[in-house]
Amino acid sequence: MKRVTITALLAFVALVLVAGCGSTSSSSSSNSSAVVANETSAGPVNLTVWVGWSARELRLFKDVVAGYTAAHPNVTVTVRGGTNDEQLAAAVRSGNPPDVSSSFASFNVGAFTQAGAWLDLNPFLKRDNISTSIFTPATMYYTQFDGKRTFLPLLADTFGLYYNKDMFAKAGITSPPKTISELTADAKKLTVRNPDGSLKVVGLDPFCGFYDGMPPMLATWQHYFESKYIDEQGHYILSKDPGWTAFFTWQKSLIDWYGYDNLVRWQAAQGDDFSASNAFEVGTMAMRLDGEWRTAFIAAEHPELNYGVAPGPVIDTHPDLYGSGYVNGTIIGIPKGTSNVNAAWDLVKYLTTDTHALVQFANGIHNVPSTLESLKSSELKPDPNFQPFYGIFGNPASTTSPITAVGAAYQTLIQDFAVKYQAGKIPDLQQGLANLDKQIDAQLAQATLGAGAP
Repeated sequence: MKRVTITALLAFVALVLVAGCGSTSSSSSSNSSAVVANETSAGPVNLTVWVGWSARELRLFKDVVAGYTAAHPNVTVTVRGGTNDEQLAAAVRSGNPPDVSSSFASFNVGAFTQAGAWLDLNPFLKRDNISTSIFTPATMYYTQFDGKRTFLPLLADTFGLYYNKDMFAKAGITSPPKTISELTADAKKLTVRNPDGSLKVVGLDPFCGFYDGMPPMLATWQHYFESKYIDEQGHYILSKDPGWTAFFTWQKSLIDWYGYDNLVRWQAAQGDDFSASNAFEVGTMAMRLDGEWRTAFIAAEHPELNYGVAPGPVIDTHPDLYGSGYVNGTIIGIPKGTSNVNAAWDLVKYLTTDTHALVQFANGIHNVPSTLESLKSSELKPDPNFQPFYGIFGNPASTTSPITAVGAAYQTLIQDFAVKYQAGKIPDLQQGLANLDKQIDAQLAQATLGAGAP
């Protein structure tokens, strides 16, 4: 999965809601129900599929699709790669959508569904006796909204702690940290300063906005601190939940230990995240939280790097969380308006539930296969640095971000707060979080009101 910026997500939310104007949730549901009884045509069928992958990853996806068409000679599938959610929303709005579409932005499922522009897949699952229990709870959560399952997971992403084994050995650290206090101590022990006090090697950079975009990295940290977003009434409770206070207090404390200006200057000297000059890959950062895809970059760019991967460290008061993590991933569904609904569903079903297809694609692009059965497949390529991600993804305590009617828009409010707080621009943490709660609640209320909800 490629990472998606907050700006792109927000632009898409606005566009998809326009695309869905005039649609209603009931019309989308009835459309699905009306077609599931029809059998896939035995005659020639032409399907178009839009995906975000490009280059090598696109070729690998086409290989998986070729496995489907080999078994269905009457079906021709045309795959268009390099598409984004803005293009998809525009196609839906124009009445000329692809038959099948995928997205890297699982955060936006609420906005997709709110627009009424994608078919509810529940009737198809019921017709074909496919239980959602074949997937993990986290993926089942982020592929539905308001009772409608408009998407299914197509591979998944999760996050772990990458650590430099040579640096660990030199510092006398014998194993990766399991708790936040251990992580903090190790980060300080692994940090190397120049004679003038500037930073040469950073043990761990907790800075919001460096490398990993928000979401998902801020959301990843929240899992390790067992932070809760919402209460039973649906109100945001960042100011009331102790996990958020613990995270922001810890984060700023470590940044202050480095020196905010020192850390900013060090960051400016580092190579781009998705380049061979990535700080972890070249040895100027000893530990980092990152997704499973990083293993592929390291293999291609720095195969000599002696590194390991472990589950992310968790807050000391909840050691039982260790081994779990944050999960999100690519989603795939059927836009409303396709004339090949049943054939489209048959392809979606193959891509998301066939163990061989999932493992073939996961092995190729270094993502996690998204069914419980595929996690146990003997076809999975053995890799000790990738193995931890299977356990994290399959852990029942793993979580994902709240799915809301505004997609990831609430996340940008949290990110903006985090950036200001770590820079020392918000003197009162609790008051700041209380104001943030009010902002997010107002944002969601406005979205619900704009959607015409009672």
